Amino acid sequence: MNTLYDSESFVVVHMQPNADLEALLPQMDTAPAPTLERHGFEIVDKRSGKEVYLDGSWAELFQRHIAAWQQNTPTQEEVEDTLEQYAGLAQNPVVIH
Repeated sequence: MNTLYDSESFVVVHMQPNADLEALLPQMDTAPAPTLERHGFEIVDKRSGKEVYLDGSWAELFQRHIAAWQQNTPTQEEVEDTLEQYAGLAQNPVVIH
């Protein structure tokens, strides 16, 4: 899990499949925890308190945005505008335990 972006309005986290699982397996006494089969991105809209998880084709589309940002460094406003579009998909409230 890698935090890619954190601002007053949004947090973007890249979830990677089986990340660091191999390092933990020898130390685990119980059955392994469920693992991700593919990578994805969690986008949290701090203003609304909702999050969306992008995987599959949505994650690939978002990955293209990230690649474009690496080529042409965007302004914070450009990043926030893009995240705002994805935040429109957010339906899940953020719950902290």
